Formats: sequence, C-alpha cells, structure tokens
Amino acid sequence: MAKKTEPTPAPKTVRITLVKSAIGYSVRHKATLRALGLRRMNQTVEQVDTPTLRGMLMKVNHLVVVEEQVEK
Repeated sequence: MAKKTEPTPAPKTVRITLVKSAIGYSVRHKATLRALGLRRMNQTVEQVDTPTLRGMLMKVNHLVVVEEQVEK
C-alpha cells in the first residue's frame, strides 16, 4: 500500500530592495550586495529565506529594505 505524501510547502521568500548606495562602504559590503543580486539603486530581488541569506542581510541591513513575502 502506497503512502500518501503531503505536498511540500512553498519555501518562504523575502523581497530585498537596495535603498542606499554602497559607495564609501567596504569591499565586503559591496561583494555581499552583488551576491544578493543587487546591482543598482532601488532594484528589488526575491530570494529564498535561508540562514545564509539572513546572515548576508544582517551585514548590509543599513543599505537594504527587507520585506517578507506572504505564502500563497
């Protein structure tokens, strides 16, 4: 008899917007922004919420705005 499998819930995502320029900040902060997928001001990207992503966001939280997406 086959087991019933429940559908896996969609992964939580966050919307990240670059609101302040990285000019004048360290090379590590600029590299973190690039790794997040942010290249220009007011650009918004959506990423899957993981502990690694949260660590990156803590490093550049003064440059970005983070909005948690509601699951559908």
